[in-house]
Amino acid sequence: MEGGEENYLEGNGSGEEEQQQQCLSSYVDQGSVDSHRYFLARRTLLEMLRDRGYNVPSEDIDRFTLDDFRNKYGHNPDPHALQISATHSIHHPDAVLVVFCGPAVVKVNVIRLIAAEITSKDNLTRLIIVLQSPITSQAQKALDLFSFKVELFQITDLLVNITKHVLKPKHRILTEGEKQVLLQKYSLEAKQLPRMLQKDAIARYYGLEKGQVIKVTYSGEITESHVTYRCVW
Repeated sequence: MEGGEENYLEGNGSGEEEQQQQCLSSYVDQGSVDSHRYFLARRTLLEMLRDRGYNVPSEDIDRFTLDDFRNKYGHNPDPHALQISATHSIHHPDAVLVVFCGPAVVKVNVIRLIAAEITSKDNLTRLIIVLQSPITSQAQKALDLFSFKVELFQITDLLVNITKHVLKPKHRILTEGEKQVLLQKYSLEAKQLPRMLQKDAIARYYGLEKGQVIKVTYSGEITESHVTYRCVW
């Protein structure tokens, strides 16, 4: 009796352990880490461009899964193949180009290659470069020669969309007209508004320029909703 009971317990335990291993394995990504990182960063960039007013098809974001990404770009994606280009929905035909750099340190020759490539891009007004390693001072200086805005992001800063965090308040950029109405209503100058640094993560996400005003709405279950405004400096 005791032996049978012992065998039953051992068998039951083995079954539970096997089931737990199967459950755990279902959460393990069988693909490469690089492809997962590129997928997350590219998705955040597409969301960023959409939030900035660029034309980005919803299926490229909402219905493009990690498996879809790997089927298209492979488990070891070529960074050059991940480029994104889009035109602005309001300020047409203004265009933006997103370029991914490889894992090596970005030197001036890389910037020269990018410069040579974008000469054929029409109406380009903004360039976003995604880095995985540091950029040299000479390469940084080379970026100053571009005639349009250049933004640098580390790929690790793009793995999560910060605007989707549950604790983040809602942000909305005011138009120039809305900004003037706000200042006149409260008899203020822009410099008297609370400040948001241009290097702030939210300001960088939306690509804000100095002098722009953003409306920040806080809401919570305990505290009532309240609104404040910040001017980018």
